[in-house]
Amino acid sequence: MGYLSGKVALVTGASAGIGEKTARALIDAGARVVCSARRVGRLESLTAELGERAVALELDVVNAQSVDTLMDRLPGGWRDLDILVNNAGHDIGGRRQFHEGTAEEWSATIETNVIGLMRVTRVVLDGMVRRDSGHIVNIGSVAGIQAYTACAAYAASKHAVHGLSETLRIDYAKTGIKVSEVLPGMVRTEFAAIRFGDEDRGDQYYADFGVCLEPEDIARSVLFALDQPPDVVIAQVVVVPTCKPPVS
Repeated sequence: MGYLSGKVALVTGASAGIGEKTARALIDAGARVVCSARRVGRLESLTAELGERAVALELDVVNAQSVDTLMDRLPGGWRDLDILVNNAGHDIGGRRQFHEGTAEEWSATIETNVIGLMRVTRVVLDGMVRRDSGHIVNIGSVAGIQAYTACAAYAASKHAVHGLSETLRIDYAKTGIKVSEVLPGMVRTEFAAIRFGDEDRGDQYYADFGVCLEPEDIARSVLFALDQPPDVVIAQVVVVPTCKPPVS
């Protein structure tokens, strides 16, 4: 087994997509996993499949009470979190020009992708600082290091995640706490359907894009960042698809 055997991890947004695949990968690597999200039914199905090394936790990262009570709501023996994977994310309103968006849509995106991530990190960091040990992995985006069209609010939120990740890594560099960021390109998940509020439109969006990454690709990258010796920190992992479709 590698460095993850016996570690306790909290994964946000674990009910589908990147979060679900990351939870599965962590289990395969020998970790115990707190699978958290708003969709409790999906979480319970997932943890039933994963077995006794996984537990479900209802968590809404934009709800301060939900986040503030998360540690108290964990079962005994699961509260010393070694790993936090901040995966929960949102992009309300779809891909539109900035003048077509609304303050409510921008706020919802920022509240989930930035403030929600910060809330969860703040709560989990207390224990990591006390134990002088831990690893935070933030799921950012290539939109956080470069600009592209019709995603101003989302890109702004992911630039914030990138800046936060960089700052936290510096702040805790002389401690036992590591901070990594995984920055995916286009990943085929439910994200587009939720973004547009239309499953068919979401599917068409990925089809029009061409070659996309799969959630498993990002889960592997998260494990790469995590499964390192104590004196090694993977600061960033940028993951993009090739231009050539895979051979089926």
